[in-house]
Amino acid sequence: MSPLTWAVAAVVTDGYGRLLLCRRSEGARRWGLPGGRLRHDESPADAVVRAVRTETGWAVTPVDLVGLYRVIGPQAPPPPAGRCGARPDVLVHVFRAAPVDAGPAGDPAAGCLAEWWPAKGLPGALTPATRAAVADALAGRAGVLRHTTAADALTPPGDGQPGDGPPTPPGQRASEQTDSSSR
Repeated sequence: MSPLTWAVAAVVTDGYGRLLLCRRSEGARRWGLPGGRLRHDESPADAVVRAVRTETGWAVTPVDLVGLYRVIGPQAPPPPAGRCGARPDVLVHVFRAAPVDAGPAGDPAAGCLAEWWPAKGLPGALTPATRAAVADALAGRAGVLRHTTAADALTPPGDGQPGDGPPTPPGQRASEQTDSSSR
């Protein structure tokens, strides 16, 4: 079992229906939701406000919780003695949020290219959790519980990607839906 890291992220949409995404300069250069790690002394809602502003410069107000997304690292054999193991699993609280002002309240963090994208024209290189959370948020889902893996990033949108299914029927919780990625 790998260690677990707690994080927060936001699906931030503006009055034009665009989404705020961040591309980090290191790593795979995929686009992701703005956010960061949860500190021990703050609530997830407070953490998402702090993390989005720190990362992108935008002040936001959380609207509601889209869901919890567990990002599972690739399964790997145990490391040899004295070596670090695989990256930890991450549990991300994903909120729907709105910008407080018409412009950013500060500068984005170094290493983050913050950009607004139309919902129907998102970049192809999205992190797996971002792809699932955006689909859930745009479908109006809440209370979602999902597992995503590194392998999910290789599936193009619309080809069985988590969150590509139909909206949650009235009276049914999103977490009651069948989700092939959690099997």
